[in-house]
Amino acid sequence: MSDSNIDDGRGRGVVLVGYRGTGKSTVGRVLAGRTGRAFVEVDECIVARAGKTIRAIFEEDGEPAFRDIEEAVVRDLTANHPGAVLGTGGGTILRESNRRMLRAFGLVAWLRADVAELARRLEADAITRETRPSLTNKGAVEEIAEVLAYRTPFYEEVADLIVEAQGAGPDEVAGRILERWPCS
Repeated sequence: MSDSNIDDGRGRGVVLVGYRGTGKSTVGRVLAGRTGRAFVEVDECIVARAGKTIRAIFEEDGEPAFRDIEEAVVRDLTANHPGAVLGTGGGTILRESNRRMLRAFGLVAWLRADVAELARRLEADAITRETRPSLTNKGAVEEIAEVLAYRTPFYEEVADLIVEAQGAGPDEVAGRILERWPCS
């Protein structure tokens, strides 16, 4: 996690990162509503650009093609929506170029929850099950644990703020971010 001063010439937006199911979309909408800023989602823009679901992109074109589209979307969103609330996909932080763009955009808040809670949330979300690909050929808990262990160093690298999204509602999580977002 960054120890640098958040107001160090970076953009005035806020970025939400974290594993799928941590509440980035819900919290992003709350933040946008409270601040009067736009909320834009990387994954929604990827689907619109590709004309198919994320699952279909993975199945038909492969993960590298998905990550290429994702990088282009991050570039476009960070350039064209300064000061917005930006919700990322769980793996957006995998590419160093994306991490650089996100950090330059503004405050990066990592929404975090434990593996069991993420598995519970994802299992309860029929839309996620239909539109998001499995990332391994393992069961939900094992997949989440493996993928989260791999991604955690990237989340730590990019985050200015870690917010526990477990046991707190979206309003409370948004409030914690607003306490640290110097541009709100």
